[in-house]
Amino acid sequence: MVQQFGVDFEKCIEGSGDQVDTSNLSGGAKINRIFHERFPFELVKMEFDEKELRKEISLFTPDMAFEAIVKKQIIKLKEPCLKSIDLVIQELINTVRQCTNKVSLHGRLTGLFTPDLAFEAIVKKQVIKLKDPCLKCVDLVVTELVALIRKCSEKLDSYPRLREETERIVTTHIRERDNKTKDQVLLLIDIELSYINTNHEDFIGFANAQQRTAANATKKRVMPNQVIRRGWLTINISIMKGGSKDYWFVLTAESLSWYKDEEEKEKKFMLPLDNLKLRDVEKGFMSSKHVFAIFNTEQRNVYKDLRQIELACDTQEDVDSWKASFLRAGVYPEKDQHENEDSMIPGDTVSMDPQLERQVETIRNLVDSYISIVNKSIRDLMPKTIMHLMINNTKDFIHSELLAYLYSAGDQGSLMEESAEQAQRRDEMLRMYHALKEALVIIGDISTTTISTPMPPPVDDTWIAKEPSPPAGSRPLASTAAAPNRPPAARGPTAGPPAPLNPSPAFGAPPVPSRPGAPSPYDANSAVPLIPSRPPRVPPALPPGIPSRRPPAAPNRPTIIRPSEPSLLD
Repeated sequence: MVQQFGVDFEKCIEGSGDQVDTSNLSGGAKINRIFHERFPFELVKMEFDEKELRKEISLFTPDMAFEAIVKKQIIKLKEPCLKSIDLVIQELINTVRQCTNKVSLHGRLTGLFTPDLAFEAIVKKQVIKLKDPCLKCVDLVVTELVALIRKCSEKLDSYPRLREETERIVTTHIRERDNKTKDQVLLLIDIELSYINTNHEDFIGFANAQQRTAANATKKRVMPNQVIRRGWLTINISIMKGGSKDYWFVLTAESLSWYKDEEEKEKKFMLPLDNLKLRDVEKGFMSSKHVFAIFNTEQRNVYKDLRQIELACDTQEDVDSWKASFLRAGVYPEKDQHENEDSMIPGDTVSMDPQLERQVETIRNLVDSYISIVNKSIRDLMPKTIMHLMINNTKDFIHSELLAYLYSAGDQGSLMEESAEQAQRRDEMLRMYHALKEALVIIGDISTTTISTPMPPPVDDTWIAKEPSPPAGSRPLASTAAAPNRPPAARGPTAGPPAPLNPSPAFGAPPVPSRPGAPSPYDANSAVPLIPSRPPRVPPALPPGIPSRRPPAAPNRPTIIRPSEPSLLD
């Protein structure tokens, strides 16, 4: 059972099991979505504020560079697990040397100019912000692995203590690997902080940074028009305009369409993704769904006369997943802006001459280029680190060490104790088995063979005398032979011959020929019966129902015989 548990866990990770959930993402598919959708979405959410960034860059004048860098390095002492105290002190000493010896600094960072300290400080500050998205990605994978362990252990329900102990051992191992994975992730960030490689092949350099504009920096990446995601969403519209309705949404690289149902036959609307962004919407007081909105950055109507469309999901996890899918299509979340962005406190404003302003713009482009390189590297290394240190290690632990931990946990007999429900079910199955076995014995005692009696022998009719039939020439003609009379049926005493069927003389009909009687077996000398002939055809009289043209006969007046009267002479 323990080996089967390990096989089930590995199949769920690889997505090759026989019980794959086709309605929801789970196991390896969900972890893959965390790697390639949720983690990039978290990276995008931590994008820096443009105004604050330019403000910080403008503060790094040559006379303030040394003090700012020293403070940045001292702040690093507060964060554990990054570097030891000796390394921090050595880094401070190196920073002092770099600030006093510009020649060596320019030899290491080729192609940059005097405000290169500002570039390095800003880049490190942005790289440090990558820690939170990376740690959150690890937490999401750990949560999914724990849920996967509980799902795979459902087959051990018959032995509750064994299931509980298995879950405890594997979950404890996952928590241990969680800490080691996070340490390795932080180490990756520290590696990125340790050296700013301005010689990277993807780095734009000073010459290209001056020619780059903000429009080119935020240019949308061209990608094929492929379907990114499908699913149900609720459109929140006012009651006057139809109210909230559920539609089937299809998100592609160029547009967002919604249909009446998942058959995608009746399209309701198609919205291009150009100049669209996402924004969070507070959940209503009477609503249980989580809402986010899509709006146009050029203040145009998105749908009919609406400036934004509010889309609702059942859970916050679904909202984040849809936002990650929109991110793949190039629709980014809205950055948090201050209410009065243009108005700044006079004491916080920094007067910049045109030369410094050009340097700020150039450093801004350099920072954007280098941060994109770091993001690309982190997005590639994070899934590999988690797979190696956590997922693959957990699979190996289940296959090789879980059984040993179970044997060392205590009494194995107590682990194999069945639950009360399982024992009751086993007793019921045993009773049913014995009852069915007895029923089969009873059925077997019943004779099911068919008993048949032989047919009686044929009747012996050899005693009946058989005379040869006369030749054909000696037979009498049918016209001269008299038709034999049919013997009357013996149905009680009858007086006289039977009454004719048609007594009327006007309706004549040929007489019915009589059937010859059977020859008596006792009369050996009797002649062979003659074959009855068809009677001669008589012209038919008037058909029934047509009256005759003959006048009816005059009735005869009866003669009245009166008694003789006495004579007068008498």
